[in-house]
Amino acid sequence: MVAAIILGWNPHRRNRWDYRAVVEHVAGTGRFLARWSLGHNRNLLTGTEAWLLLQGSSDAGTGLIGHGMVMSEAFEAVHPEDPDATDWYISVAFDALLPLGEQIRPDVLSEAVPAVVWRDAISRSTLPVPRAADPGLRRLWRDHGPAAMGPVQLVPGTYPPDAASTIDVNRYEQNPDARGVCLAFHGTACAACGFSFEAAYGDIGTGFIDVHHVVPPAMLGNGYQLDPVTDLVPLCPNCHAMVHRGVGTGAPRTVSELRTIISAAGHMRGEVVSELALEAQEDARRILEGRQD
Repeated sequence: MVAAIILGWNPHRRNRWDYRAVVEHVAGTGRFLARWSLGHNRNLLTGTEAWLLLQGSSDAGTGLIGHGMVMSEAFEAVHPEDPDATDWYISVAFDALLPLGEQIRPDVLSEAVPAVVWRDAISRSTLPVPRAADPGLRRLWRDHGPAAMGPVQLVPGTYPPDAASTIDVNRYEQNPDARGVCLAFHGTACAACGFSFEAAYGDIGTGFIDVHHVVPPAMLGNGYQLDPVTDLVPLCPNCHAMVHRGVGTGAPRTVSELRTIISAAGHMRGEVVSELALEAQEDARRILEGRQD
């Protein structure tokens, strides 16, 4: 089974689409579901990770430009430009796309991920990704890709377009040291709604919470130094998704704004702030004691 695949996209040949409009759509909603022409490779399975490689564009050049997930097995369908012909397709949910001109260039790809033969990828419709290339490819995309959507997560028993969910993450939010300092100070309960995974699920929920970057790193300069206390805040996955929902690539909603929205909707629990203060103190004490061991 192929775990990941490179999809070659030549704007002048197969899979023509309004790419700029799609980039805006992904920025605003988190994903774009597309029917993708396969060429000769029909062995892809649902759940295969997909990397989009721009090919043969004299205007923008070539390079890695997008990420997504295969959402269906291959199926045969009528060709959109020739009703008398058929082709083989898959459904792909693209969750992160770079604007034309900002793709990761072949020389950078070759240096960072030598396990992929990029000269072959640039000329083929599909190319399996060697497992040895996965770590380097992920690091490269983390550092040079859009600071937006994380990988699509499949929801068992459903079908597109409801078969994928996404959440905004970036390398600062995933840094274990920064996360530890953030939670030691703020606690592990959601700063917006007050939900505690430990209180709800017991031991298996201990320490489980997302951390949210208050200002998107894409809006900050290259010399930016992270302050885990002021720049990161704990949010449950629901609230983390809602602070980013509908804001595109702009600044996310503040925790205060989200609490106001929750309160206006009638779902803010009474006395939650005082309970959170006690929980945060206990969580911070436990985390700090664990870091000193």
